[in-house]
Amino acid sequence: MRPLDGVVVVSLEQAVAVPYATRLLADLGARVIKIERPGVGDFARHYDSACGEVSSYFAWTNVGKESVSLDINHPDGREVLDRLIARADVLLCNLSPRVWSRLALELPETLIVGELSGYGWDGPYADRKAFDALVQSEAGLVSLTGEGDVVARAGISVADIAAGVQLHAAVLAALLQRSRTGSGTRLRLSLFGAMAEWMHQPMLYAAGTGAAAPRSGAHHPSIAPYGPVTCADGAVHLAVQNDGQWQRLCAMIGLAAEERFATVASRVQHRAELQKILEQAFSDLTATELLAALDRADVPAALTRSITELPTHPQLDTWVDVQVPGGTARMLPPATEGFEWSPGAVPALGAHNDRVLRWLGFSDEELSSLRVRSVL
Repeated sequence: MRPLDGVVVVSLEQAVAVPYATRLLADLGARVIKIERPGVGDFARHYDSACGEVSSYFAWTNVGKESVSLDINHPDGREVLDRLIARADVLLCNLSPRVWSRLALELPETLIVGELSGYGWDGPYADRKAFDALVQSEAGLVSLTGEGDVVARAGISVADIAAGVQLHAAVLAALLQRSRTGSGTRLRLSLFGAMAEWMHQPMLYAAGTGAAAPRSGAHHPSIAPYGPVTCADGAVHLAVQNDGQWQRLCAMIGLAAEERFATVASRVQHRAELQKILEQAFSDLTATELLAALDRADVPAALTRSITELPTHPQLDTWVDVQVPGGTARMLPPATEGFEWSPGAVPALGAHNDRVLRWLGFSDEELSSLRVRSVL
C-alpha cells in the first residue's frame, strides 16, 4: 500500500510548478486527474520534442496521471468540473488569480485547495506575468549566477521546482491536518515567495556584509578552493571547507604553509594564485586519477560531468522505462525509498476522458453528446 492510495487530486495545471507537485503526489499513490484544454492541452506538452510526442518537461512532471480534456468555460464542462470537485480530496491550480476568481467555484469545506500564483494575490506585482526566468531575476538569483560581468539564469527551472516542492509539502501537511480535524484548508503559494525563501542565505549575507557575494562561476564566492580545477583531460570539482581538509590537500601536493593561504578569507583573496598552483600540481593527472588521489587523501571532490553522462552514472542503477505518448522515456524512481512505486504512463491529451467521466456517472450517450459539442 502506498501512503496516498485512495486520495483523489484534481488539478487545473500547466507548465512545471503545479504539475511537479502533483507528480510527487502521484508517486505516493494519489489519483491525479489533470484537466487540460481540448485540442491544445497543457502548453508544456510542446516545449520540445525530446520524449516521443511530448516535451522533456511534460514527460518528467506528468508520470502516472490521468488526462481529461475539458472546456471548463462551457456550462456542461463546468458541470463536469463541479462533479469532479465533489469527489476530490485535493484541488490544485495555477491559473492566474483573475481567471481563478472568475470561475467562482463552490468548494466543499472538507476540500484541500492549493492555489499557486506568480507573485501572490495582493501587492503591486499581483497581476504580472510570472515565468521561471522572470522570477529568478526578480528574486536576485540571476544577479548572483554567472561570472564577472556575465549573469545567467540557473540551468534548471529552479523557481518552478521550489514552488512545486513547497506545494507538495503543504498538501501533505493539509491532508494530515484534515485527518485530525475533518476540515479542509485553503493554501496560497507563489513562485516568487518560494524563490524568495530559497534566497535567504545570500540575502542574509548581503545584509550582514553590506554587499552581495561576487559572481564566481562554478567557484564558491566565499570559500576556496571550492570549484573546478583543470587537469590533464578535464576538470575535477574541489570542495575544501575546513582546515583539516585544507591541510590534507597541502600535504598531498607538497604545499608549505603560507600566510596568503592561511585562512579561508585569505585563500578567497588569493584564489587566482592558488588556482595556478593547484592546476600545475594536477596537470599530469587524468580526472579519474586525480579523483582517486583526492579520495585517498580524504579531500572532498567530484568529477565535472556532462548531463549526457547522468544516465550512465555508476551511482544510479534503478532506471525504469516510462511510457510516453509515442514512445518511452528512461527515468529514475522517486528519491524516497521505502514506499511501493510503479510508474504509470505519461498521458496523451484526453486519454482518460471516458474512464473519468464514467466514474462520475456519465452514460455513453452523455459522453457522446459532450464530444459532439466539443466540451471534451
